[in-house]
Amino acid sequence: MSARLDGRLAPPEGAPEGLLLGVDFGGTKMAVGVADAHGRLLAQERLPTLADRGARQALDRALDLAAGLVETHGGRLLAAGIASPGVIRPDGIDLAPNVPGWDRLRLADAVRSRLGVRAVAVENDLNAAALAELRVGALRDADPGVVLGLGTGVAAAVTVGGSVLAGHRGAAGEIGYAVTGPWPGQMLELGFSGRALDRLADEMGVPGAAPGLVAAAERPGAARDALTARVDELARHLVTCCLLVDPQRVVLVGGVAGSELIRELLGERLRAVLPYPPELSLSAFADDAALLGAVVLAGDALAARAGDAAGPPAPRTVDGWAGLRA
Repeated sequence: MSARLDGRLAPPEGAPEGLLLGVDFGGTKMAVGVADAHGRLLAQERLPTLADRGARQALDRALDLAAGLVETHGGRLLAAGIASPGVIRPDGIDLAPNVPGWDRLRLADAVRSRLGVRAVAVENDLNAAALAELRVGALRDADPGVVLGLGTGVAAAVTVGGSVLAGHRGAAGEIGYAVTGPWPGQMLELGFSGRALDRLADEMGVPGAAPGLVAAAERPGAARDALTARVDELARHLVTCCLLVDPQRVVLVGGVAGSELIRELLGERLRAVLPYPPELSLSAFADDAALLGAVVLAGDALAARAGDAAGPPAPRTVDGWAGLRA
């Protein structure tokens, strides 16, 4: 287990003891974790998405794993939080092209049916990651903030006043759809993302996919030139985000964000052109930010359900969770 909650999320007054479930669905891998009612993460496991086999098998395998973890750790599930790519609708999911059939899933209904839990919250995965950064991470003392997700795809989330900005249709921060190159150009995600860098490595004959390309780019040469050109394009769009929001801090999450070289190149470009460059930092949660955000969503869903039963809930603040360490 790579991260843990050291503090507590105070459960609703009189809340029963039991478990919170968090599930982070990704285009390459999925993560499932269980926490106690105070938000302390007890266990987590990962499994491959196997996206080419379609959405249903990925969902079924993740929920089978979730059921096993719940049974192993006490068997009483209070609430579940789900982090998913795309824009979540009650009857499906938009803008989630990496797993065939994902757009037709009704995640909340599937979780309720398979696990027998009524309190279920589903949120975009990067918004969930931003929620974790607000509650227990790098954005607790920064406002506004931007979370930049560099993983299988690329996206951003904006936090203002202790909340994650959803947008009119829930699509705020979907910068993977930004246009690059001569009009009409192509999507940013097709040029810079984990999958895009995998393809670039293959085209250049560099072994090891994206990690191999980044390793080769540590020294001068064709790999460094190619990677720098891709980072330049990403930086242009991140600069625009910063000019719009004027964030105090930009937090990077996801597997690609783990590259020190990519972070250095991005930081240099922000400092070179922005009148007020933000702080740029790597999430302390490595690849776990969306999973921890899902656990936070589960805690909020439990509190909301208890509030519905007991009357108007007490206001919740971003200080409800304390301390998370890698």
